[in-house]
Amino acid sequence: MALGQSLQQKLLTKLSPQQIQLMKLLQVPTANLEERIKEELEENPALELADENEADDVSAEIKDEFETPEDEFEELDGSDDEYENIDVSEYVSDSDDDVADYKMKDDNYPELDDKKVIPIKNETTFFDLLYSQLSMMDVSEHQYKIAEQIVGSLDDDGYLRRETTSIVDDLAFRQNIITTEKEVEEVISLIQQFEPTGIAARDLKECLLLQLYKKQNDGDKSVDLAIKILEKYFDEFIKKHYSKLQATLSLTDDELKKVINQIIKLNPRPGGDAGESNAKESYVIPDFFIINNNGELELTLNGRNAPELRISSDYKDLMKEYDRGAKTDKKQKEAVQFIKQKIDGAKWFIDMIKQRQETLTNTMTAIMNHQYNFFLTGDDTEMKPMILKDIAEVTGLDISTVSRVANSKFVQTEFGTYRLKFFFSESLTTDSGEEVSTTEVKKILSDIIEAEDKRKPFADEELTELLNEKGYNIARRTVAKYRELLNVPVARLRRGL
Repeated sequence: MALGQSLQQKLLTKLSPQQIQLMKLLQVPTANLEERIKEELEENPALELADENEADDVSAEIKDEFETPEDEFEELDGSDDEYENIDVSEYVSDSDDDVADYKMKDDNYPELDDKKVIPIKNETTFFDLLYSQLSMMDVSEHQYKIAEQIVGSLDDDGYLRRETTSIVDDLAFRQNIITTEKEVEEVISLIQQFEPTGIAARDLKECLLLQLYKKQNDGDKSVDLAIKILEKYFDEFIKKHYSKLQATLSLTDDELKKVINQIIKLNPRPGGDAGESNAKESYVIPDFFIINNNGELELTLNGRNAPELRISSDYKDLMKEYDRGAKTDKKQKEAVQFIKQKIDGAKWFIDMIKQRQETLTNTMTAIMNHQYNFFLTGDDTEMKPMILKDIAEVTGLDISTVSRVANSKFVQTEFGTYRLKFFFSESLTTDSGEEVSTTEVKKILSDIIEAEDKRKPFADEELTELLNEKGYNIARRTVAKYRELLNVPVARLRRGL
């Protein structure tokens, strides 16, 4: 086999460490930015907040570092000339004390106060509720261990998806507890009496029936009828074959309506709504605010997004002290190199934060200008087609950069708080040749479905015809896709009485 040499040209794109860091910072939402900055402040003592409380004697600690023994510094690669010719003016500029130019607050706008702490509720979880009830059970220690295993096997919705035989095996192999399927079933029945009613059910049918059984003593005949329908005709009911149920059980429209009302009041996810933490509430901190000032939109960056950072004055004083010295002491040279690296790192991080703010502001400004009418009215039908490329072209940013901003940031308006990616949508051409946003089409589709006769809901073919009549050229499969995106079921499952 012959060996040879050849020349090849390859075009590669490599990101610098600064660019990679900027990309990471862009993805950090406002809620987490404070933590990220805190990490940097802890790692780099040359960086500090502009309004930082200087009650602690930081200067003394830093001067101790300045006098750190020689063996605690990394080996230096530079020459003596490099140390002696450091331009101290680069590190002790008076401008470092100025407020960062990206820190732009509108004092007349009621934005979040940087110094206020957002209260987070003391939450009780679904499993906390169950274990508190478990502790009050009048059972043997053996049964209590079985009950603990069962509760631990429930999913977040409160269902027991694990087979009884598997629970028996788990107890035997993991806890050395010997039991039987019958005993496990007995303990499951005890747990099914806990609140919220319906927990520890094996499927939706059992979950709903457990709730109906508890209401059976109310003397309401519709409850008994609902139990009968779920026990014997569950498939027919969930598929909304109401006419078949009426014929089989000789029910009037009024009787069937009462049964349906009983069932739809039940909770199909008892674990999902029990306990505050399982309600999955999230506290969204907006990255931007847009207000309508007499017909003119004004964009404000959340103050938490623009922290005031500066170079530590103690570190600058140490550089001045070095500049005044003889510059011949080896330990001092090593110490000043350490200080220089920390100051460089602090300047670099401040610059990254500045670039982050500029990128966020430019991106949001472009989105606001593109969707100006929506931000003025809050009307979804005013939404214009907009893709990542549109904003990238306006801002001069890369599409991937715009994507990072859109996927992780929120804007607060007078009509609600939105994730930025909400404003991006493809275009659709109408009969008149006008391009409209698919968001507008979804809004029209949603309005049609909401206004339909629930006794005869529109099939996808009929919805397609109605949209075509309104001038929207759209295929049936696309209508089905939009309907699913709107979480709207097929016509048969929308049918009512």
